[in-house]
Amino acid sequence: MRHKKAIPNRSFRIADQIQRDLGELIRELKDPRVGMVTINSVDVTADYAHAKVYFSLLMGEPSECEAGLNEAAGFLRNGLFKRLQIHTVPTLHFHFDRTTEHAAELSALIRQANATRAKD
Repeated sequence: MRHKKAIPNRSFRIADQIQRDLGELIRELKDPRVGMVTINSVDVTADYAHAKVYFSLLMGEPSECEAGLNEAAGFLRNGLFKRLQIHTVPTLHFHFDRTTEHAAELSALIRQANATRAKD
């Protein structure tokens, strides 16, 4: 029974470590398309074959940055191989995370609505 519980914890630990290490490795990239990236979350498949990496961007074009990160995925994966003590380092798939973008839009709409209500 204990064994089943240990697997998700391990996968969370590995995803967390990948998230931290990728943050450092991405700063080393020389690609001008890859700007100031924040890794928001990493979802690793149960077999550790693939990892979806969700990122946000402070400045720059999200689609270009996503393309740059996905082109550098092999290089980044090799960097993870050197850092992680696991047999299988997942193939990385980068996706722009629009969550922070949507939150900013909602905040702006709420401020606008409150300002309009205050006038009335």
